[in-house]
Amino acid sequence: MFASGAGGVYYRLMAIPAAGRVTSLYLHVPFCAQKCAYCAFYSEASSGELINRYTAALIRELEMVADDLKPQTVFFGGGTPSILNLRQWKEILRAMEKLDRLGAEEFTVECNPATVSTDKAKLLRDFGVNRISMGVQSLDENLLDRLGRIHSREMVFKSFDILRHAGFANLNLDLMFAIPGQTMEIWRDTLTEAVAMQSEHLSSYEVIYEDDTPLYEQLKAGEFSVDEDLACEMHEELISRATDSGFRQYEIANFARGELSRDKIPAFACKHNVNYWLGGSFYGLGPSAAGYVRGVRTKNWSNTQLYCDQLEKGSRAIESSEELPPLRRAGELAAFGLRMNAGWPFEEFKQTTQFDLRNEWSGEMDQLTARGWAARDAEKFQLTHQGLRFADSAAELFLR
Repeated sequence: MFASGAGGVYYRLMAIPAAGRVTSLYLHVPFCAQKCAYCAFYSEASSGELINRYTAALIRELEMVADDLKPQTVFFGGGTPSILNLRQWKEILRAMEKLDRLGAEEFTVECNPATVSTDKAKLLRDFGVNRISMGVQSLDENLLDRLGRIHSREMVFKSFDILRHAGFANLNLDLMFAIPGQTMEIWRDTLTEAVAMQSEHLSSYEVIYEDDTPLYEQLKAGEFSVDEDLACEMHEELISRATDSGFRQYEIANFARGELSRDKIPAFACKHNVNYWLGGSFYGLGPSAAGYVRGVRTKNWSNTQLYCDQLEKGSRAIESSEELPPLRRAGELAAFGLRMNAGWPFEEFKQTTQFDLRNEWSGEMDQLTARGWAARDAEKFQLTHQGLRFADSAAELFLR
């Protein structure tokens, strides 16, 4: 079919059978009220006019790929997606409705507790959003200030109640541990309050010190030091407390409620992220967004102004694309999949990649097993409890 872009420019989209369409969609909202001290993701301070341009550009990009999409999972990440106002959200959601791309089995929007309102929650729910991931990070006021968060602890509880009353039955709370100044007592108190909220999902990440972030500069300047032993203890406390509270760990940093599937994934696991870890295709739209479709990886420009300029000219704002050699892609899939507790069944990996872990990575698996970081049997290879703690180091062995 043919569709018009900005300024009367026309581009051709191949007609793709519904069965062959991509089923996962990520949309990046690059705006925040202010930049958090730890954040290395592409984001910028919000500006009304630029957000309006971005909204129109995002809709144009969505129109360009819509014929190759049949979303079963949709994920609005950021930045802070909930910073968009009601009118901007209506424009995006109505565009999706017009393109017949609503109705995903799992439709997630990331929210900051300071930018949740009753009207916004109702609007999202009315258009089929059924999962909210709320960036809590901490329930300690001093640590929230240290991280540069704009919300208070009270806003977390208030926003959670607003979302429940709006009909959301699948909520994730996102926490951080090993924050500078965070004691074990503070972490335990945060976990106690978080699990008492009875969310369906819990994510928790150790602070990572990325270049060009305020926390990294403070670390380099000697304003604080990293206590690896305390970080390990906090991770153990997280697993213990989450498990005792009815969550099941299914990935290094992710815990969900619900019965386990045949693949040992709990019912409330984030299906969109599971698709990433198992190497599925997905479109990535918006500034800096990455995508992976039919063996080709793309990345959009990490510049909102440039992103809008390109879309307004009728072309996608892709900065780079590459088709990975099969063995390299298989190595990446091995690394990503091992983040999950279930590990990789050998036959499933072979069907997915056409490579056999037992042939290509036999030595690496033996090395990790000897170290106590992994276990293998006749059917699968998986990281142990200790190995999951050091999954990034284990993953490096599989990259080609």
